[in-house]
Amino acid sequence: MKALLALEDGRTFSCTSFTGPGEAQGEVVFNTSMTGYQEILTDPSYYGQMVTMTYPLIGNYGVCPEDVESDRIHVAAFIVKEYQQFPSNFRSKGTLADYLIKSHILGIEDLDTRALTRHIRKSGAMRAMISTTDLDPESLVARARLIPSMEGSDLVGYVTTRKPYFWKDNSPDYVDAKSLEDPSIWRHKGTKHSVVALDFGIKYNIIRCLENAGCEVLVVPAKTDAQTIKHLNPDGIFLSNGPGDPEPLTYIVETIRELLEHFPVFGICLGMQLLGLAMGGKTMKIKFGHRGGNQPVKNIDTGKVEITSQNHGFAVDLNTLDKNKCRLTHINLNEYSLEGLKNDTIRAFAVQYHPEASPGPHDAAYLFNQFAKVMENAKA
Repeated sequence: MKALLALEDGRTFSCTSFTGPGEAQGEVVFNTSMTGYQEILTDPSYYGQMVTMTYPLIGNYGVCPEDVESDRIHVAAFIVKEYQQFPSNFRSKGTLADYLIKSHILGIEDLDTRALTRHIRKSGAMRAMISTTDLDPESLVARARLIPSMEGSDLVGYVTTRKPYFWKDNSPDYVDAKSLEDPSIWRHKGTKHSVVALDFGIKYNIIRCLENAGCEVLVVPAKTDAQTIKHLNPDGIFLSNGPGDPEPLTYIVETIRELLEHFPVFGICLGMQLLGLAMGGKTMKIKFGHRGGNQPVKNIDTGKVEITSQNHGFAVDLNTLDKNKCRLTHINLNEYSLEGLKNDTIRAFAVQYHPEASPGPHDAAYLFNQFAKVMENAKA
């Protein structure tokens, strides 16, 4: 089925839909991972974005229920060079097309993804429309320009959990919100590190990695206030990944600010940006973002280079942080942007990349054990 993608700057790309008729809108971005498309589709950090895969053949290993990173697909549309409709994989439980159709997500192929990626790299991520019904370039470009900008948008409210939950049998085990009023809510207090994870769009594998590091994780909605969290008396606070611009999330920044100095804090991606804001810094939008599983990051403390998985379009501006209170721990070797920060005084640290991978390398998985060590030392 014929389709058209139109960018807000006026450029258009002809393509076809492999999921039937429909329309989609959002910010167009690209991901350089060769595999892991199901994890990418279900990563809440992609809410409001149409993802272009730079690897040319997608769908060849189908989909598997065990590979999801949340309870649903979050991308606005999925753009590939060539879709493979006959998967070959003993784990596969269905095709990518059927998976997208079931969630009413538009899948696009026969598009010059190399040209689109090069254009985004040159001009930056931008708003776009895809349609199988409106094939008029001028009309579609005009509609793309009416889409709300990613900057200034609070998207966390669309992806955060509505009810708190623990992790049990590799899936969420929901509890009543009123349970947060009871400090005895913890099921393994004293034998595991009790961690409150503020959910801004948390990936399931982050919870698994925290659990593997000896933590009992209680995931709570993003608007959970600091007083409630203090009442639960956790051993540590985790700040999750998530979508959109961190600057509008003033209510979360205030909560984090109230928790600092009371508990050890570990943040990933959006969690790092919000921690930076809570410590008086500023954030900025990156031209085309970092999305993929091959970003080289240097660990300043060890001197080692780690290959990391990333998915973000905003970053903390190092120049706005108080160097006397906060130090650089990791730096991106492609463009020397800030990838990690730490404040030893208040036992808080964060990284911009994803140490839990899924998909991607596991070079930085040690950070979860590092968080456990910080909590252990805090108890001593």
